Amino acid sequence: MNQERSIRRVVRRETHSSRAAASILTAALLAAGLLWLAVEAVLALLRESPLLASPGQLGRWLTGLPANTVPAGLVAAGAGLAMLGLFLLGAALLGGRRPRRSLRSGRSAVVVDDAVIAAAVSRRARLAAGLTPGQVTTTVSGRSVRVQVRPTSGVPVDRDAVHGAVDRELHSYELDRPATPTVHVLKEGAVGQ
Repeated sequence: MNQERSIRRVVRRETHSSRAAASILTAALLAAGLLWLAVEAVLALLRESPLLASPGQLGRWLTGLPANTVPAGLVAAGAGLAMLGLFLLGAALLGGRRPRRSLRSGRSAVVVDDAVIAAAVSRRARLAAGLTPGQVTTTVSGRSVRVQVRPTSGVPVDRDAVHGAVDRELHSYELDRPATPTVHVLKEGAVGQ
């Protein structure tokens, strides 16, 4: 049980992006702002000249801000702060996904990049259709796998055979997030392939 939990933790760490950069940047900006306010307060208590503005000057500026600013400017500033807040809230609550997937394995954590899965699916589709490497492209995103086949001019491609081969290939991986394949055969073919 403990090994399963460790494997799940490793897979999650490898498939989800870290929030450390956003957290560190936000904390550093807040710490710098609070440190500046603390220095200004201490300088005001010691009756020294302020670095930028004393707490009294800041208070007067804030209370006079609505009268001295165009209403559209206040609305724009409020909208900007709201967008910043929504961005930070989203970064905190939503888990960013990396383009990676885990394969089911009883003994260890196996994480594969989406580009590797796309290359393997392209190879399987190419072999099923009897085509050369440049004639099949695959993109893996979210819960879908899109295979684009460019047949040789004058030689038809059995779309169902390619779709079956791609589907079997994906099922053999036992992905943690199943992906639905779609196969699109282009009308214009490749000359001389």
